[in-house]
Amino acid sequence: MQRRSFIQSSLGTICAVPFLGFNALSRTYETKPAWLLEWIKILDEQMPSFTKSRVSDSSKKHFGAYMDAAEMPNPHSTAGYIGRACMLMYCPESSFYKSNETLKTVEKAAEALLKFQYSDGTVDLLSTNFHSTPDTAFVLENIIPAYKFLKETKISSSEKTLAFLEKFIKNAAEALIVGGIHTPNHRWVVTAALVKINEIFPDKRLMNRAEQWLAEHIDIDPDGQYTEKSTHVYSPIVNRALIDMAKGLNKPKLLNDVRKNLMMTLYYIHPNGEVVTEGSSRQDRGVVGKMSVYYGNYRYMALLDNNGQMAEVCRLIEKTNSAQALAGYLGYFLENPQLWRELPASHDLPTNYAKAFPFSGLVRIRRENWDCTILSKNTSWLTFHKGNAVLQAMRVACSFFGKGQFDSEKIEQQSDTWILTKTLEGPYYQPFDKQQISADGDFEKMPRILRKQSEVQKMVTTIKIKEKLNGIEVEIEMKGTENVPVSLELIFRQGGTFRGVEKFTNSYLLSAGTGEYVIGEDKISFGPGKIEHKGLQLRGALPASDAPTVYITGFTPFKHLINLY
Repeated sequence: MQRRSFIQSSLGTICAVPFLGFNALSRTYETKPAWLLEWIKILDEQMPSFTKSRVSDSSKKHFGAYMDAAEMPNPHSTAGYIGRACMLMYCPESSFYKSNETLKTVEKAAEALLKFQYSDGTVDLLSTNFHSTPDTAFVLENIIPAYKFLKETKISSSEKTLAFLEKFIKNAAEALIVGGIHTPNHRWVVTAALVKINEIFPDKRLMNRAEQWLAEHIDIDPDGQYTEKSTHVYSPIVNRALIDMAKGLNKPKLLNDVRKNLMMTLYYIHPNGEVVTEGSSRQDRGVVGKMSVYYGNYRYMALLDNNGQMAEVCRLIEKTNSAQALAGYLGYFLENPQLWRELPASHDLPTNYAKAFPFSGLVRIRRENWDCTILSKNTSWLTFHKGNAVLQAMRVACSFFGKGQFDSEKIEQQSDTWILTKTLEGPYYQPFDKQQISADGDFEKMPRILRKQSEVQKMVTTIKIKEKLNGIEVEIEMKGTENVPVSLELIFRQGGTFRGVEKFTNSYLLSAGTGEYVIGEDKISFGPGKIEHKGLQLRGALPASDAPTVYITGFTPFKHLINLY
């Protein structure tokens, strides 16, 4: 998406009205900017694709509902359609504006949605959670705006659909008032839903429950990271929930945590506009993370605070993500038309730093067009990005008693060097003393922990990482028990080609010299190599990654210096 001029408003600057102008659908902005019209057009074009996932057989239990990729009718897909359709029926620029035909499908979908809802107000997430309060809250992220859009649109014959949606929301409210959660972010998703329901159907019980969750305090650490460290999924979700809560509860202090997280995230941005995900404790760990998920967060706070760095992140997101990727956030922008305003002037983002995040257990190094992430408590303890050429993991293992896959409990800094360490022991065990032997010979009654150890083998792994000209130097040393096979993996992202390496089965070997991984105009050079054996998959090591992987091998005592640039 290109930068565009945004419509100005008689309200003055966002900073002048930090909350009042952000609270509800507003008639102040009557002309939508060109980029928003483009989003509407994109979603219009996508609407026919919903037809194939609709349960169209009227004899089926879930007639009118929508299915997922596994062809399972479910509340999330159904709510997704309802949200999309009501949003477009609300937009005069959409070909679905006030469409009676679309309204009929929404009516059937809303009726089907009620069939998914249990008497306690909850719904299921079929992949894992049943009678789930938090998943009910996630579904409401589509249903509450849908109700508001449809009511504002004033389509004739929409009364029945609105009644269905109102019933679902009020039933869900009963679940949210008493229901529990699984994960830290669930608290804020549920609390935001409580607040948003209260805006349309006020109920003191909703506010009391919201305050009960808020009494636990926001789970943000001194680094600016939330507990789950989920930079591609839950951090932006938590930020949006806190923004909604700050507005609905008139608690602007909640935005301090949003600011803190967004400012920290400035140091998690790769040169190609992706976000670091390797430190996550959730399902997004190690995925290719697009910054588009933060667009609403950064735009809201950039305008509210007149923050040039956050504005520059928005422009970076626009440059590195397609309009199709951003169009999915149309509903949020229609609910908050103040976000249509022109962004403040950009300020430079940090692109030259070495910064530790001790509470998150990682270090970030960036020097303009390349960056590196060093991770503790992670078997993929190093990544290296150079444009779109990506070393997505470096791993090392030895066949030391089936437990030689390396990770480090912590990262230590000594001068200009970052150090990772791990010590392993592999003991043997002596016979029990006579008095310790079970009379019936039951082996379970003679735990190994009570046996005396002997011939204890040891393995100490030390990895030192430091910056070099245009890249980094990684020194790996494994010593202790001798003649233990070692396998070092350089795991690259799909899509590129190698130079200077030897193909071996489904992998590659670097026996000497320097290898290169090239994708488009970007290139990572790595080496020197060493191949002392071809036992790539060692016992106790993680399975090979389904990605282009180069191996370097040896035996202990193993000491190897490899450069990435």
